[in-house]
Amino acid sequence: MWGGRFSTQPAEIMQAINVSIGVDRRLWAQDLAGSRAHCRMLAAQGIIGQADADAILKGLDTIEGEITDGSFPFRDQYEDIHMNVEARLSELIGEPSGRLHTARSRNDQVATDFRLWVRGACDQTGERLKALQVALLDRAEQHAGDLMPGFTHLQTAQPVTLGHHFMAYVEMFGRDAGRFADARKRMNENPLGAAALAGSPFPIDRHATARDLGFDRPMGNSLDAVSDRDFALESLAAASITAGHLSRLAEEIVVWMTPMFGFASLPDDLTTGSSIMPQKRNPDAAELVRAKTGRIIGAFVALSTVMKGLPLAYSKDMQEDKPPVFEAFDALDLAVGAMTAMVRAIQPNTGRMAEAAGAGFSTATDLADWLVRELGLPFRRAHHVTGAAVKRAETLGVGLAQLPLADLQALEPGVTDGVYKVLSPEASCASRQSFGGTAPEQVRARVAEWRLRL
Repeated sequence: MWGGRFSTQPAEIMQAINVSIGVDRRLWAQDLAGSRAHCRMLAAQGIIGQADADAILKGLDTIEGEITDGSFPFRDQYEDIHMNVEARLSELIGEPSGRLHTARSRNDQVATDFRLWVRGACDQTGERLKALQVALLDRAEQHAGDLMPGFTHLQTAQPVTLGHHFMAYVEMFGRDAGRFADARKRMNENPLGAAALAGSPFPIDRHATARDLGFDRPMGNSLDAVSDRDFALESLAAASITAGHLSRLAEEIVVWMTPMFGFASLPDDLTTGSSIMPQKRNPDAAELVRAKTGRIIGAFVALSTVMKGLPLAYSKDMQEDKPPVFEAFDALDLAVGAMTAMVRAIQPNTGRMAEAAGAGFSTATDLADWLVRELGLPFRRAHHVTGAAVKRAETLGVGLAQLPLADLQALEPGVTDGVYKVLSPEASCASRQSFGGTAPEQVRARVAEWRLRL
């Protein structure tokens, strides 16, 4: 490629460290798309002849066929996907192939290809997250009225419904999808035509190639166009947050499946056994989703470190941008798919959940609220009285709903037997009618709203 300047071939170690075709061959579809758009623009602008353009486009079609049928000769000697395509094009059509690289550089070429790939990955991730949200909505609607304990500090806090719990993740993954959509808007600018770093002296039409490739506009600065990897970093940041949400849900599935909790189980086809303990049913899919978070966050850190301190414009360091991005999106795609399968297949033990919903004095806040609402006590006073009631119930070995009225009146004389209407987990959940609350009616309303949004 640069034989006119160099008189020897690259050393073996130079070839080993420099070659990237094993990684960037995944960009073949984007590379062909960018080359076609560039070729059509060159012909439209009269920079190359139409006959040469036709030959180039026909050759690119042949290359696409070879790649899809597995006969394309990927070769390390040509370093990357761009030069592999160019070398093969030369073999297929001869001299006209050399005109394709007019007014472009590998710098803007790879920036365009990579941006197209990440844009597609963001779109695909948005669709995968939508499928996960739909699965969660189905389960939330199914269990809108089924009780379970809500936790803070992994201690029983207040009763909620399982549907409400599932809906919390619908909200999380909705924000995740929004982050990918926002990143897509910012990345949808075309680097092609920035050439090596300074633009081109040829009368190119960058707006035409932008339209051809589905970009909103060309990038406004040629230095920035070839050196920017914000689009990849922002997408990895979105992926990292998404992975964190997946990991939280995976952790809950792991905990729920322990015999101590006994809240849920997964079917045989989404669990594994033990090589030595015949009784085991391990939530390996959930554990692996949890573990993928490390890879995805690690990819963000890796690319951030690669980009830190690079002077303008392009440096070969940036060849290391693609491995972490490819790995992260592979891991994320697998994790979202596995989680969607688990959400659809999980079998909640609603009886055990309902039983646990009333444990640990989970309706204590309802007692305090009743004292404020019915007796007009300041909340802090009501909080103190309720704490004393919990202590008394603990001493007697009963729940709040079983605490004798006389004991409650000893703590606050105005208490009546009407208080017992709010001390069951069912009454507690039903009373949470504020927007976004756990009352079954509110859960069903949010399910309906999200179905319209999706």
